[in-house]
Amino acid sequence: MRSRATHDFSSSEGAAAAMPQDSAYTEFAPASHQPLQRVVYVVSQFPSWSETFIVREIRTLIEVGVDVRILSLKRSDETMVQADAAALLDRVRQPPALLPTVWNTLRVLFAHPVRVGSAVATIAVDTWRTPAVLAKSLATLTRSLSQITWLQAFDPQFIHAHWSTYPTTAAWALARAMGRPFGFTCHAHDVFRNHQLLPRKIAEAALAVTISRHNIGWLDRNISALAPYKLKVVHCGVDLRQISMRTQDPSGNRILGVGRLSPEKGFHTLIESLAILRDNGTLFQCTLVGEGPARQELQSLIDRHQLRQHVELAGAQPQEYVRAALEKATVFALPCQIAANGSRDGIPVALMEAMAAGCPVVSCPVSGVPELIGNEVHGLLAAERDAESLAHALQRLLDDAALRRRLSIAARQRVELEFDARQEALKLHGLMAGAINNAA
Repeated sequence: MRSRATHDFSSSEGAAAAMPQDSAYTEFAPASHQPLQRVVYVVSQFPSWSETFIVREIRTLIEVGVDVRILSLKRSDETMVQADAAALLDRVRQPPALLPTVWNTLRVLFAHPVRVGSAVATIAVDTWRTPAVLAKSLATLTRSLSQITWLQAFDPQFIHAHWSTYPTTAAWALARAMGRPFGFTCHAHDVFRNHQLLPRKIAEAALAVTISRHNIGWLDRNISALAPYKLKVVHCGVDLRQISMRTQDPSGNRILGVGRLSPEKGFHTLIESLAILRDNGTLFQCTLVGEGPARQELQSLIDRHQLRQHVELAGAQPQEYVRAALEKATVFALPCQIAANGSRDGIPVALMEAMAAGCPVVSCPVSGVPELIGNEVHGLLAAERDAESLAHALQRLLDDAALRRRLSIAARQRVELEFDARQEALKLHGLMAGAINNAA
């Protein structure tokens, strides 16, 4: 295991001896066996329509007595805010204007020149081959360090980031500057494609979390031999208190898909499979909920197959719309795939929500999906990028009410057992508490 003493910001004790101290920038000296009371979450932007799992996690921590504040690295451009996220807006710190950002960052630089300079050097060495990433990483460093005044007043015991890219760069830098432990949760693109400082982050984090066992294996083979020893699995779950399992099988052949309109979701394959169903004489209506860069391509594919009367691109919709749609859907389809650029899902929360609601699901055995869905047990898994295989799975579920019922009951039980958001957040709470006491 790599020693933290090999880095410029080796230990808080050594750094404290080298750095000037003042009332604004005091060192962290936690007592042993202290309860977890104050946590800062670092995210790319808050609120974010696609990151409801973070909201559920934060809400559970608050419910058990943790004061959580949220550092948003970018101002949110969301036009629709989910009700659960809106309830947390008074806990969010958005980035300040340019002049305060520069001034506050300079204050930290003058207070801790070695720490900040070392962070800059580390980022530059890791990212100089990709100038865009280097520029964004340095901007992230500036935006995060500019927030230290209120962070010191809040006095967090732990700094946690979601996504191991820029948010964790911010958490890593703040932890070094403030002498606090940090952690992160990595998910999908930040595991398989974007690896800024990731080996170092795994080594130095007081708590490294990911959302599937598949991710740990991939990181072990491709990024860091420390992955099996450092990384803990905490699933992104669903709030079962808000999702009741439906009691009746809906009438009509309604197919529902929910997710970002991007290649890894496999909606192109879904549309191809719907054309096969239509050509075979199957009647159906399909609604795809979500927005993303592939919208125009998907609409063109719908038009090419003359499916406009059968398929609707509904755009981004609030949770209430999605849950109402799940009540009416015969089948939920999310045929995940590995995109051409290597991007893929972790374990889609949308699949968990459908399973919790009692809607039978079809997906593909990509990434961590088989950890959620056992084929023929909790749902059906079609071959990746195979429209014929997907059409066959959809047809089976549309035709067989008994199969739908059997899979739905098992799927709900599966989510209750391992993907309950509250239980997973409580697991994270325990890991954070252990991290702050181990760091003492």
